[in-house]
Amino acid sequence: TMGRRNITQVSDFILMGLTDSEEIRLVLFTLFLLIYLITVLGNVGMILIIRLDPQLHSPMYFFLSHLSFLDLSYSSVITPKTLGNLLTSKQNISYLNCFTQMSFFVFLGATECFLLSSMACDRYAAICSPLRYQVVMSTRRCCSLVFGSYLIGFTDSFVNVLCMNKLHFCNSNVIHHFFCDTSPILSLSCTDTHDIEIMIFIVAGCTLVVSLITISVSYVFILSTILKISSTSGKRKAFSTCASHLLGVTIFYSTMIFTYLKPSKSYSLGKDQVASVFYTIVIPMLNPLIYSLRNKEVKNAVSRVIQKRKVSKQ
Repeated sequence: TMGRRNITQVSDFILMGLTDSEEIRLVLFTLFLLIYLITVLGNVGMILIIRLDPQLHSPMYFFLSHLSFLDLSYSSVITPKTLGNLLTSKQNISYLNCFTQMSFFVFLGATECFLLSSMACDRYAAICSPLRYQVVMSTRRCCSLVFGSYLIGFTDSFVNVLCMNKLHFCNSNVIHHFFCDTSPILSLSCTDTHDIEIMIFIVAGCTLVVSLITISVSYVFILSTILKISSTSGKRKAFSTCASHLLGVTIFYSTMIFTYLKPSKSYSLGKDQVASVFYTIVIPMLNPLIYSLRNKEVKNAVSRVIQKRKVSKQ
């Protein structure tokens, strides 16, 4: 039990993790390790294929390479520490490491929201004004959108850390979660967190809502354009270019909204942890699979790169 003191004097926190059962922890360790390896291979593979194949040097794949980078970073911020905690009984995390993990998590999550919005704008430009696509999605605009996404992510993270840094703890340093997330740390504080909660809620809410509105508006226009296409094959082709992105967006936002757009007092350990496992560990693995398995261009690029390697070896 800690005496009432400033958060900066807290030396460490204890992460309760996912379960007390040793058998379940071993099963989870094996499962998460497998998922993490697939995540690393899938996302690194995606970045390499996009870099190595000139035919994939288009705005869509430029955004996709950044999405893979974010997923890889996102997963690496959470999963290795979680794997370590599942193996050992010592589940301490230093104050500095805890806040570093939380700030990177918020930064990468918010950046991904706006990167997904940028990808929706790219799909809108490709389907709704194909003749002006190269002009609309110029290299400069694509770089600006990506830079803007990272900048918004950094701002969100900065505000979050500034707010959380004002907290005091007096009763416990036990975090009822498997990583340092905002809600369980807020629920630890013995001071009034009302103002801080409102500030974090506004920032997180704006990020989610603005990016979600951008995606929704883009897809309303995309859908109306697709419906105007007379040929069935044309409709199918137009829809298939959006299907992967739409699936990725649906999975990402549904778990994010379920977890974050509610007060921290309604934080429920079981349900919130399942959702958290999903978007911190599972989604970074799913994205490269969604975008590659549903995409002929990526499959063709893989075979071209392999073919090139064979030829260069010969």
